[in-house]
Amino acid sequence: MTVTGELGHSREAAVRLDQSDPLSKLRDSFFIPVDDAGNQLLYFCGNSLGLQPKGAADHVMEVMEEWARRAVNGHQHGRAPWYPYHELFRETGARLVGARPGEVVMMNSLTVNLHMLLTSFYRPEGRRRKILMESPAFPSDSYCLQSHVKARGLDHHEVIVQCGPRDGEQCLRTEDIISTIEAHGDELATILLGGVNFLTGQSLDLQAITEAGHRAGAMVGFDLAHAAGNVVMHLHDWDVDFGAWCSYKYLNASPGAIAGAYVHERHGSNRDLPRLAGWWGNDPDTRFRMHLESEFVPVQSADAWQCSNPPILAMAPLRASLELFDGTGMEALRERSLRLTGYLRAMLESRPGRRYQIITPETDADHGCQLSIVVDGDATEAFATIEAAGVVADFRPPNVIRVAPTPMYNTFEECWRLAMLMGDRFGTPDA
Repeated sequence: MTVTGELGHSREAAVRLDQSDPLSKLRDSFFIPVDDAGNQLLYFCGNSLGLQPKGAADHVMEVMEEWARRAVNGHQHGRAPWYPYHELFRETGARLVGARPGEVVMMNSLTVNLHMLLTSFYRPEGRRRKILMESPAFPSDSYCLQSHVKARGLDHHEVIVQCGPRDGEQCLRTEDIISTIEAHGDELATILLGGVNFLTGQSLDLQAITEAGHRAGAMVGFDLAHAAGNVVMHLHDWDVDFGAWCSYKYLNASPGAIAGAYVHERHGSNRDLPRLAGWWGNDPDTRFRMHLESEFVPVQSADAWQCSNPPILAMAPLRASLELFDGTGMEALRERSLRLTGYLRAMLESRPGRRYQIITPETDADHGCQLSIVVDGDATEAFATIEAAGVVADFRPPNVIRVAPTPMYNTFEECWRLAMLMGDRFGTPDA
């Protein structure tokens, strides 16, 4: 999607786009980072760490005050009692990823959740032992799968199948993923792919991949770290088996914040499904009978994958962010995201003599808000150049600069300034 044709390429045109955008006011709900002189930075790094919602501190202080005032009684009393605290995220979390409330739970961190879910959804048996993942994948996913397979007594070199881009291309093709699934057929136990690729910003066709995986008899799950809060999903309707995501990127829940997990309800209601268990996943009707109940009785929902009681302070900031998501809706945010990213792409590609290329797919369905840019020459030096000019983005070796105009708080005028800066540094400046 592009909006540059509506008003032109000037700064004034960008400002008018912001003024006419009803969601531009969301920016006022966040703290915008500044440099040492107090000047606002151009923050395009929501794909790495989201900004702090202004309401986050209130939720954190509420927990601190209740702890000081009530101590252990805070579990059952107060404005937001801690015993059912995780239930505050059930419906909002489900709406975020297109799930039913019982299919989502906030717990742990992302890679821990992947290990927990793989315990249930990677069940090697006979010939069906292989796992499909993408290449390039986020390294923690690779480490997770390699170590998980080793823990099962298998050789990850034999078990893990990778599907990567074709020679000379940067992004995956859906038909290649599906053909890889079909080629391995009855050898494939589990599929675990990144919903949006961390390096290229490509958004995969989760529905088509899930359908192909199920036709092959495999369980299908996704790492949704770069998808949650970024693209619209319908995990339940797409019949996805499982998924996990972090909440410190687009969900703005603080560094290392609580993560999320999704389990389709047909699995959540299956009490015989193998899993790693702990007392917070046990049926709450018998949870506090403790030693009087010797057998684990799982909750018939995604809650059954919880092991320990929730870390309340780590969850509190997420409340502020999800309130903003609930008040706006993913569809409206996605529409604004497409306009912002389309505008930034058009502006970047309009710079004369540019010495960079965007490797993120252009079709709306194939990307989130992130644009991945490859700069000719020394990419490390190029990144340092824009950093020195007040841009906060990130760099992934060997040569990718990632910028993410995030719809919650970035503006068209900021996109214009970034494009002008890139054109000045890595192109032929306008006369």
